[in-house]
This record gives sequence, structure tokens and C-alpha cells, in this order.
Amino acid sequence: MFDAIAFAGGGNRCYWQGGFWDAAASVLDFAPKLVVGASAGAWQAAYSLLDLYDQVRPTVIGACGPHRTNFDWRGRTTPKSLFPVAPLFHELVSMTLGDAEFARLKLIVDLRIAISRPPRWLPAQAAPWVALTGYQLEKRLFHPVHPRFGRMLGFEPEFVPVRAMRSRTELVDAIMASATVPPIMPILTIGGRIALDGGFVDNVPVEPLVPVEQAGGRTLVLLTRCYRSIPHVPGRTYVQPSEPIPVKQFDITDPAGIRAAFELGRRDGAAFAAAWRRQISASGARRSAIDPGA
Repeated sequence: MFDAIAFAGGGNRCYWQGGFWDAAASVLDFAPKLVVGASAGAWQAAYSLLDLYDQVRPTVIGACGPHRTNFDWRGRTTPKSLFPVAPLFHELVSMTLGDAEFARLKLIVDLRIAISRPPRWLPAQAAPWVALTGYQLEKRLFHPVHPRFGRMLGFEPEFVPVRAMRSRTELVDAIMASATVPPIMPILTIGGRIALDGGFVDNVPVEPLVPVEQAGGRTLVLLTRCYRSIPHVPGRTYVQPSEPIPVKQFDITDPAGIRAAFELGRRDGAAFAAAWRRQISASGARRSAIDPGA
């Protein structure tokens, strides 16, 4: 069906992708050879490929609620984080992706996790803030599907292949690094160098898809925002939510919002699968009318 699929970033909005995949993948027999994920989209890609939706959905929704706080002042004087979403996300990823899941993921697909590398001339402490400022400025001014400011500032994308990893710890670290948005998420190093949120260069990681498309393959890109203008690329299908996803990126106090993201994804996934099957049926009918032996 699709030779390669990209999962955009977007924090909690990415749970829309999980619902979309659960509703559409089995109907359309998704079996991509290549999958790319940026930021929280990398997490969605990993558990979706492993068909763990029924495990992740209740775990995430159950872990969030008014008993949580998005900012904890106690983190100033204790080992706890000021932003509890970071350790909570790490716990979720670590608990879900064990050794067996890591081995199976490497076997079934070429999954690559997008990270951003800062320019070497930029001081390490300044790099995250420069990247974040450029990203937020471009998003608010131009709202592009594919931003450019990160590259203009000297940040470079890197796509870490899961198949080259030696342990599931490396997988968890790469997913965490791909979601590094300071000060909310901690800054990590991958391969001895600072690795920042993959979205700082492009929140919609399509670069690895280009060779597939140039070879005549078909690709799918799962967005997490609603855009006024979608690029037209031969062989590539962009899918965006049918309406804005009603949840904030890093909010762990709003289980209803996360549930809504999942449910909207399932509705959109079912609608997409139905429309795609109608399109295939109509195409087959046209070919049969032209050539009865088709």
C-alpha cells in the first residue's frame, strides 16, 4: 500500500496518529519498509508498528489527570523534574518497549528516528534556545508544513536507524532525544553529541522518503496540525486531522484531551481507509471497462 510512512511531531497531538493507525492500518494492510518519526511522532511510530495501541491508550489516559501537575516547584530542591511530563514520558516508553519489542521492531521495519544536530560553532547551552526561538517564530509567522529556519540557522537533521542500535536502551534514548524541547524535556547526547528535537529542523520528517518516491514508491505522511496549504509531491500523500486536535502538547492533566486525540484519529483513519478503498475500487472498475481482461 505505502512503501514508506512519516510520523510528524506534535506532543500529545501525536496520539491522533496512534488512533489513525489503529483504524486504518489493518484495513489497508500497511506494511511499509521504511518509517520515519520526529519527536513524539517517533514514539507513535514505534508502538503503532508493534500493534500496541490497546496497551498504550489506556495506560496513557489512566496516567494523566488532575492529580498531576505540569509544573512542579519541588524540582528546584529535589531530584524531581520541574516538568513531570519528562520522567512520565520516559517511564511510559521504557515500560512499553522492552527487549522483545525492540527485537521485533528491528525485524519488521527500517525505523528511523529524527533528531537535530546543532552547528558546532554554537555553544551547547545556547543551541536549544536558538533552535526553539527559530522554530516558534517561523511557526507563528508562516505556519509552514516544512519549516526552513532551522537549516538556515545551521541545524542539521539526522535520522538514527533503529536497526543499527544494540539495545533497547538506545531506542528509548533516541525517542527521548527526538522529543528534546528545553526546558520541558532534558537535553541528551546521542553518539557523543547533543541531540535536540527532530522538529527543530523539520517537524514533518520527509527527507528519507525522497529516494523512495524518486524510485516510484508511494509514501504517506501523518501530520498532527491542520494546514491551509499542503505541498504537492508526486507519490506522496499527506493526511491531516479533520479538525484541530483539542489537547496541548505537554499537558499531563487532561486525559479527556488525550482521549479525544485518539478518538479523532480513529474516526479519521476509518474515513481515510474507506475513501482509499473506494478510490481503488473505482480505479479497478475503470480499467475493467477499458480492458475486460484486466
